[in-house]
Amino acid sequence: MTLDQLPVGQSGTITAVGGEGPLRCRLLDMGLIPGTAVTVRKVAPMGDPMELRLRGYELTLRKADAANITVEQKEAAQ
Repeated sequence: MTLDQLPVGQSGTITAVGGEGPLRCRLLDMGLIPGTAVTVRKVAPMGDPMELRLRGYELTLRKADAANITVEQKEAAQ
C-alpha cells in the first residue's frame, strides 16, 4: 500500500521510498525514510494535501508525492 492510500487516523511504517532524483532526495530529507512510523492526521477538504505525523512533527505532503512512498499498515489495537 502507498502512503496516499492510508486512511485518516491510521498508522503505518515506511518500507520504501520511490521517486527519482530531486524528488526522492527531498522526501528522504524530510525524514520519510524506511523504518519510520507515520500517522495520517488529516486530509484537506478537497483531498489534497494530507497532514502526517512522524518523528515528533507534522508534515504536509501532496498526495502525488505520497504515492511514491510504500507503507505497511499497522494492525488496529484490540
